[in-house]
Amino acid sequence: MSTVLAPAPVLPVEPEAGRRKLSTAKAISEAIGQQMRSDDGVFVMGEDVGAYGGIFSATTGLLDEFGPTRVLDTPISETAFIGLGIGAAVEGMRPVVELMFVDFFGVCMDQIYNHMAKIHFESGGNVRVPMVLMAATGGGYSDGAQHSQCLWGTFAHLPGMKVVVPSNPYDAKGLMTAAIRSDDPVVYLFHKGIMGLGWMKKNPRSIGAVPEEAYEVPIGRARVAREGRDVTVVTLSLSVHHSLDVAEKLAGEGIDVEVIDLRSLVPLDRDAIVASVAKTGRLIVVDEDYASFGVSGEVIATVAERVPGSLRFASRVAVPDVPIPYAHDLEYAVLPTPERIEAAVREAVAA
Repeated sequence: MSTVLAPAPVLPVEPEAGRRKLSTAKAISEAIGQQMRSDDGVFVMGEDVGAYGGIFSATTGLLDEFGPTRVLDTPISETAFIGLGIGAAVEGMRPVVELMFVDFFGVCMDQIYNHMAKIHFESGGNVRVPMVLMAATGGGYSDGAQHSQCLWGTFAHLPGMKVVVPSNPYDAKGLMTAAIRSDDPVVYLFHKGIMGLGWMKKNPRSIGAVPEEAYEVPIGRARVAREGRDVTVVTLSLSVHHSLDVAEKLAGEGIDVEVIDLRSLVPLDRDAIVASVAKTGRLIVVDEDYASFGVSGEVIATVAERVPGSLRFASRVAVPDVPIPYAHDLEYAVLPTPERIEAAVREAVAA
């Protein structure tokens, strides 16, 4: 008996970026605002998302336009307001719920994983949870062990949720638009270092070209941030910026680095990873999450399973299995800095 394959999904075409520039924070806020205007069921909820505009400015200006019935400042009770968001999503609304720091997931993990992620499965597909859980991630600012983790590998490991991690303003807007429109729960994680905020360390790529109209960046499709022939660096979020800096520096020495920006962890664009490594033969995974049991191992395993004959070298630059230190020097000793990435690239091309 022959098997009839379902047609491949038609992914939206990404528009040209144009010349209009926004910070990542403004791009996220603009995406949310546009979806709130087009759908009365979209609303925002979380700690300091209203008058303060979000601690990293991801909701700035929304309260002024939409008022306190659609932009809700909540008490410090993550379990309560995430549970409220889940209930609203089950009833047909599309909440964007901000968990201020991803590190706080431990307080409300039962709501996130035993409810948000599983209701669709446990209802036999009859109940959807179209909810966006947004949170800040990342170290480098002496925020200490409970405000500096990334943890996207933790969410990616648990079935039932899409996980997206933008690295720049264009992707931040397009991925947020796609996340809000999705009928699945989406965990949307932004690194503090990509937001383009004046009071944080300057990052020139955190301000970039962004179309004014609403558009989607397809969830599950990686981006070739830089083409190269000698070594593939697979990475995401702020580490994309560090990897591009290293690639540009080493190009002057004739070392040609390809940089793959994953953009999404669930679904993971395994085809893009494999295609790049099949060309270069060398793979480095740069991840600001913990090294063990995470994204870096999954990426290397994907290549080893699919094209083992193409893989001549593999390594990873990630956070060792220790809490993120508060002290500046100790913190930067464990983060995937440009210096660590450069050393890994040099080792790869010498192999």
